[in-house]
Amino acid sequence: MKSSSIQIGGRRLGRGRPFFIAGPCVIESEKHCLKMAERLAGIAARVNVDFIFKASYDKANRSSPRSFRGPGLEEGLRILEKAREVSGLPLLSDVHETSQVRTAAEVLDVLQIPAFLSRQTDLIRAAAATGRAVNIKKGQFLSPWDMRNVLEKVLDTGNRNVILTERGTSFGYNNLVVDFRCFAIMQSFGWPVVFDVTHSVQIPGGKGDRSGGEARYIPCLARAGAAAGVDGFFFEVHDNPERALSDGPNALNLKLFPRLLDELLRIRASLGKPQ
Repeated sequence: MKSSSIQIGGRRLGRGRPFFIAGPCVIESEKHCLKMAERLAGIAARVNVDFIFKASYDKANRSSPRSFRGPGLEEGLRILEKAREVSGLPLLSDVHETSQVRTAAEVLDVLQIPAFLSRQTDLIRAAAATGRAVNIKKGQFLSPWDMRNVLEKVLDTGNRNVILTERGTSFGYNNLVVDFRCFAIMQSFGWPVVFDVTHSVQIPGGKGDRSGGEARYIPCLARAGAAAGVDGFFFEVHDNPERALSDGPNALNLKLFPRLLDELLRIRASLGKPQ
């Protein structure tokens, strides 16, 4: 079954042409967020792909209470609005509580349900009821067929702009693996499926008080996802991953992103997919 297309930021995504969601894990500062948005917009324009800028205003699922979480809802949304102004890109960020949803929907084009919250019915329904597009990360603890029930929580509100995202499945302690059957199974539901490549190389809690990662495997998994025919790609991208305030070990270095993007589009072209 072909995946349905969805409407985001005045563009229709998911009609066989891959789209990209990318940006830093968290808003580290206004200056850094705007710089990243501008740089990524330039890359997207060069290769003419549909692109969504992502950055979290709050990382509520950190390993340690001492971990950097971001500027918070109000300040974070102000910065993201400026990121849209300088880049022209639609925006995505996480919502963690129903109380955040209405305010976030006034700014964001896509409300993201974090993987750890993918079973939270009230949060999912509240996000869907705004009419904004909803991206649901598949929990590390869920099977791909479990996501059919999660999808129905959105569709029951009348919202048809929904994305399902695979980000790896827990395999023992502190390890994630990607079952590439997941993409075909979730695409059979009829909605776009995105591959969150960078979180799939994360090592949850691998550094004790924070997560580790194996960023060197990002290109390998991304190319496999392109060959599998995913509808979109999700990357956490940073201009200096070693100094990133969140998820640096599993982030893609910005300087490597253009080449990888070109590779993914060439793989898709070799499959006869629309470009």
